[in-house]
Amino acid sequence: MNITPGTATRWALMLLAALLALALLLAAGGGFWYVMTKLPQRSGNVALSGLSAPVSVRYDDRGVPHITADNEPDLYRALGFVHAQDRLFQMEMVRRLARGELAEVLGPKLLKLDRLFRTLGLRDHAEKAVARMNPQSPAVLAQLAYLDGINQFQATHPAPIEFDLAGIPKRAFTLQDTVAVSGYLAYSFAAAIKTEPVLSFIHDELDAKYLEIFDLEWNPLGVLSPARSARLKPDWQALSQLAQVSQQAMDVAAVPLFEGSNAWAVSGQRTSSGKPMLVGDPHIGFALPAVWYEAHLKSPGFELYGHFQALNALALLGHNQNFGWSLTMFQNDDMDLIAETVNPFKPTQVKINGEWVEMESRQETILVKGAKPVALTLQRSPHGPIISSAFRESLGDAPVALWWAFLETENPLLEAFYELNRADTLAKARSASSKIHAPGLNVVWANAKGDIGWWAAAKLPIRPSGVNPAFILDGETAESEKLGYYRFSDNPQEENPQRGYIVSANHQPLSPSGLPIAGYYNLPDRAQALEDRLGNDQLQWNALNTQSLQLSTQTGYFWRVLEPLLPVLSDVVRDPLERSVFDSLTQWDGQYTLPNIPPTVFSQLLYEIAHAAMADELGEEQFKNLLATRTLDLALPRLAADENSPWWDQRSTPKFETRKDIMRIAWNASVAHLKKALGKSPNDWGWGNAHTLTHVHPLAGQKPLDWLFNVGPFNAPGGREVPNNLGTPIGPAPWAVKFGPSTRKVVDFADASLARGINPVGQSGVLFDPHYKDQAAAYIVGGYMPQFLSEQDVAANTRSTLTLTPSTPRPAPG
Repeated sequence: MNITPGTATRWALMLLAALLALALLLAAGGGFWYVMTKLPQRSGNVALSGLSAPVSVRYDDRGVPHITADNEPDLYRALGFVHAQDRLFQMEMVRRLARGELAEVLGPKLLKLDRLFRTLGLRDHAEKAVARMNPQSPAVLAQLAYLDGINQFQATHPAPIEFDLAGIPKRAFTLQDTVAVSGYLAYSFAAAIKTEPVLSFIHDELDAKYLEIFDLEWNPLGVLSPARSARLKPDWQALSQLAQVSQQAMDVAAVPLFEGSNAWAVSGQRTSSGKPMLVGDPHIGFALPAVWYEAHLKSPGFELYGHFQALNALALLGHNQNFGWSLTMFQNDDMDLIAETVNPFKPTQVKINGEWVEMESRQETILVKGAKPVALTLQRSPHGPIISSAFRESLGDAPVALWWAFLETENPLLEAFYELNRADTLAKARSASSKIHAPGLNVVWANAKGDIGWWAAAKLPIRPSGVNPAFILDGETAESEKLGYYRFSDNPQEENPQRGYIVSANHQPLSPSGLPIAGYYNLPDRAQALEDRLGNDQLQWNALNTQSLQLSTQTGYFWRVLEPLLPVLSDVVRDPLERSVFDSLTQWDGQYTLPNIPPTVFSQLLYEIAHAAMADELGEEQFKNLLATRTLDLALPRLAADENSPWWDQRSTPKFETRKDIMRIAWNASVAHLKKALGKSPNDWGWGNAHTLTHVHPLAGQKPLDWLFNVGPFNAPGGREVPNNLGTPIGPAPWAVKFGPSTRKVVDFADASLARGINPVGQSGVLFDPHYKDQAAAYIVGGYMPQFLSEQDVAANTRSTLTLTPSTPRPAPG
């Protein structure tokens, strides 16, 4: 057969196309195989060393494991295994964050964050805390079994995709890692590290009148309605970086910062069912995977539907048929920044009560991917670690130490939550709560017998009389000393109050003992909105109206800011189109719903007022720090109402500006920015166009991984400091939601098996898993999912069953 040149060319092209198709098919097959090896196994049998009997793990349609075991060690070992299947990368990230080891796998950009957490000393503290633990206590045994389950999964399965992308080596998880992570969580609660530097700057660099708009005094009657001596100036540059890097932790952490929370309990006298209801939605920074891992645990004498965090065997939120609890941040100030006086002739000494005292010193090394290791000299005064040295190579004048209750108290958190997971009576819940020393938490609890309770759980320090810890303290004097701790019985708390409900929303609590408690409390408006509804004697509470309250987007804060400013703005706004926008603002009811334009205008105006009034005095860097604090929320209504505040004058101009002048600047800047950012027509300024939620993966900073890993964006209702607290720091539009309800939970103890909740994204942190993002769409529109508890419901909704069976013991390493 004769083959012409043209025919030969066609055959060659066909052969090339066939080979290319085969290569693509093999690549696709290889990619498919690679992805499949990373997915969790939710059916079949898996051998697990250390089990004494088979363990059943039934998965429901959301991927929640319902684990049944013959004993607690098997139960917690199984929990560790299935938790690791879904969240191993999250566990690795939060461990490295707490220990200051992120730069080792993510490179030099994480070096500042590592320096911060090395300086805090969480690694060193964890080693000492574990050495003091009783290794035979039930809480420690549960945690060790859980960690063994994690380590067995890690040792026998391929690493997550993120490990391959970042080159993360496998390493066993330890009890020290768990304690270090609890330190990170405690640190994330503390507002002092972001707030005290900027307040001290205002105190030291500006006139005292500038502090008048900040609500720094204890309110002895509660917030709900039915002179410092001269000293060396601290290192402002180092402290400014400290505040900024603390905020950065939220942006890179797989378990992000806590930002607030709602929780309430209603007694049976106020519910349709005649039994108590428990409601909770802790407000935490959004991340991917989601912060909570849901699991239903059952063994003889114990059952709990719990919400777990990475590397913790004990649920921080939970319920069963008999009782349940939720948490909010207490917001007490359990940190003091203390300016030390250094011996000019011996810089390893600081002056305390007239004497030079030697500081402790230790060396640590940070490994940095693609760069040389960084050696650190970490110092500690008797007051705590020299925190300012994280961002300053030499001590200089007035280095700043951190006194932190987490590092200074016994703080048996494992025991506290082991007991709280089993606290079916008021007495047991009270006793468990008393063991929480730091971070400060409000424990809101209820049971099916009819009891409700709340305990502000923290070890509260006794500071010298007259000391205001909102400012950096003088380490040379007695003002920085602690005189002991108050009794737990002195803490704010209530059990079965006559009014029939308890509200906790990060506001300053009413202290029954009269004890003033320093803290960085959130605005009272969110708590007041809940109080106004729950205190309505005409309402009987059920699941539907409770969910409606949890999803509410309205408080009175907008009116507290706008009311004194509307007459001024009325004189300022003259353009007809802008006048229509202003008129809509005057008629706004405060609802942050998607089509509404006024919340967009109000949020932009808040930022422009703050910037025009305060940035010139503070400088852009300190102003940026102030934007990240709750102190600004408290200050703005007071600023708006005080036309004589010195903040209104701009120091950079020869003219003396008035409130009206600043409002003209703020309004014009708001309109100009919204036109540029959202569109020239106010019809484009709907809240949903400006306010969006994207669940961001820790590796998404490296494009195009954001396209692969991130979930969203979603147009987001709600806003800052409303019950549906989908919030972001005050700033210019558009707004990317940073934090919000990390779950929404409603339990009626008439039948707790009907409890409902939601995960913001999904149970799994494994890319391409069906449960990676299967709840995200329902979450943003206020959806709720059943949390199966009864055997009948679990059996009816089981989608697959994994059986963990005992294997022969593993050989000892080495």
